[in-house]
Amino acid sequence: AFAEREAAATRCAETLGLTIPTLIDGMDDAALDAFAAWPERIFIAGADGRLRYCGGPGPFEFKPDEARAVLEDLLGPAGEALVAAA
Repeated sequence: AFAEREAAATRCAETLGLTIPTLIDGMDDAALDAFAAWPERIFIAGADGRLRYCGGPGPFEFKPDEARAVLEDLLGPAGEALVAAA
C-alpha cells in the first residue's frame, strides 16, 4: 500500500537525517521501471568540470557526510552556511 511506502520513506529520511526532498514511487512502480533499478550515485563536479566526488552505488555506499565535505571545500566559507542550511 502507498501508506506503507510513505512510512518506509519517512523512516529512511529520518534515520539518515536527510533534509533533501524524498520522493515516493507510485503503486505502478513507474520510476522503478524507468530507471531499471540501477543503483543511484552522487557526483560532484568543480567549476572546472572535473569530478571532485564520485559516490558509490546506493543505498549502502551513499555517504552524505563525504559529499557535504566536498561541497563545503568547493564553496568555501560562504558555501558552508548554504550547505548547513540544506
